[in-house]
Amino acid sequence: MFKVNPHPDYPPEEGRYLRGNDRSPVAVAIILNHDADKIPPDIENLVRAGIESGAALSGTIQTVTGIEKMVCNIVANPNIRYLIIGGPESGGHATGEAIKALMQNGVDEKMCIKETSAPHPFLYNLPMSLIDRFRKQLSVIDLQFEGNPDLIRTAVWSCYQENPVEFRDYCLYDPGALPEQPLSGKITMRVTKPWIAQPEEKELDAVKKAKVLIEKLKARSKEKIKTI
Repeated sequence: MFKVNPHPDYPPEEGRYLRGNDRSPVAVAIILNHDADKIPPDIENLVRAGIESGAALSGTIQTVTGIEKMVCNIVANPNIRYLIIGGPESGGHATGEAIKALMQNGVDEKMCIKETSAPHPFLYNLPMSLIDRFRKQLSVIDLQFEGNPDLIRTAVWSCYQENPVEFRDYCLYDPGALPEQPLSGKITMRVTKPWIAQPEEKELDAVKKAKVLIEKLKARSKEKIKTI
């Protein structure tokens, strides 16, 4: 079975996840619909079921920023070929739907996930190369709205098999690592209001120049005060 070492920075983004077997072919994303400090036991049980049964990463995800972090972490490990989605839906974010729409439809020229009802489905913080790799590298196993830890365990086990096995409507086995180099990527800019379109490059350059000019003017003012 062809396996590779993840990128030295793997996993590059912090989050609410557990790290397991780096050579595992599967990651588990449990959708969270509670505050981070009030995660219910049934959600914790699903996360633990993923990591205890051999997932490379298993954790919760609630927002679009969480999707961006997940993309960065998974493309840094080409051994991960499946993403199991479990748990409920995230109220106000539609995160589970957004992940599945991303995998199926990709993003448009504005970095907006296509064909999703998520209110703010923009992946401004990711380069297109990471999004393309994420979609190429993974297959989704949709177990959303099913709160059964044993189901997660069976799905993870199925992904490990050398010979194809039937699980639900899926034919699962470990295909080995994607034969491409792991990608190192972190969120490139912290967008606080992703529903607002990002400024063009010329506008950003103009802002930088204005800041430099302001600093020069402040320095000149200080020099004048010293000479008076």
